This record gives sequence, C-alpha cells and structure tokens, in this order.
Amino acid sequence: MNNAGPERNDAITLKILDEISRESLITQRSLSSRLDIALGLINTYIKRLAKQGYIKITKGPMNRLKYAVTPKGFSHRVGLTYTYMNSSMKYFSELRLRIDGVYRAMILSGVKDILIWGDGEIAELSYISLRGLPLNLLGVVDGRNEEKGFFGYNIYSLEDLATLHYDAILIASFSKEDIQRVKALDVDEKKIYLL
Repeated sequence: MNNAGPERNDAITLKILDEISRESLITQRSLSSRLDIALGLINTYIKRLAKQGYIKITKGPMNRLKYAVTPKGFSHRVGLTYTYMNSSMKYFSELRLRIDGVYRAMILSGVKDILIWGDGEIAELSYISLRGLPLNLLGVVDGRNEEKGFFGYNIYSLEDLATLHYDAILIASFSKEDIQRVKALDVDEKKIYLL
C-alpha cells in the first residue's frame, strides 16, 4: 500500500466511506467485491479509517460488524469528494485542450471525414468537441456493429473499417492495446491521430 499514490488512496477511502454510508452492515468481503479491491487491502483501510476516527465499528446483529461514518468521517468524505470533483474537472479540461489540438492538426492537414475509435467517455468528449468544426464525423469504430448507436451515428465493427472511406481516425483512448489494434488493421499511419 505504501507504493500506491495518495490520489489512489484517497479514491479508495472515498469509495469505502460511500459504501459504508449506504450500508452500515456491509461485510469487508462485500466491499472487496463491489470495489474490486483485495480483501486484505479493504481490511487495512477499515482499520486505518477507524484509527483515524473516520468510522466507528460496533457489533451488529448475529455478531456481525457494523460500521458508521463519524462526523469527522463525514467531513473527510466531503473533502475527498471536493478534491475528486476538482481533479476530474481539471482532467476533462486538459483532455478537451488535447482534443482541440488534434482537431486543429486535422483541419490544417485538409482532413474532412473522420472516424472516432472507441465509444467511451473520451469518445463522447471528442464528439462534443467536434461540434462547429469543419470536420464530418462518419461514425465510431468499436468491437461491435450498431446502427445509430452513438449520438445518432453508426458504430462500426473492426471488420467494417476496411470498407469505410475516411480521411482520419481519432484514437479516443490512451490504451496502447487500442493503438496496436488500429495498426494491426493496416490503417495508413498518416490517417491515425492520437490524443
């Protein structure tokens, strides 16, 4: 746990406090499963939160442990939420600037028709950033085929990529695997734009 960054620790702490606020009789095993965090790590966090006075642990029915977020814990949770929201806003603001820069490079290169690779949050922000620009979105490429499945645009499968006529493809992901997948499909590297 010492090699985990403070932001990760705060994110885990916030998730645990949120779950305990919703359900005081939650088990550590349930927390582990819901948050996809190792049971031993959950136990360590619970002990630390109790020691810091953020939660109180009492015996519940049938000798189960009952957790309660203390006023100090509630205050800490509010602070963590504020920090998380501030960090998220900064991340999306920086991402928006990167997307705008890539679109500017596309326009300067004479690109007209584009595809967005992926249909997650980054693709959604890429779509929003596209509005008002002289670029034509043909659709998005993802692992499945779905007509009008992305803000009214078609989602094309990887196999469809070879049949589409486009000037550029924006990789709306930071995943190295996605970049490798695009390159494995023999896409002209001059048409690939990365964030």
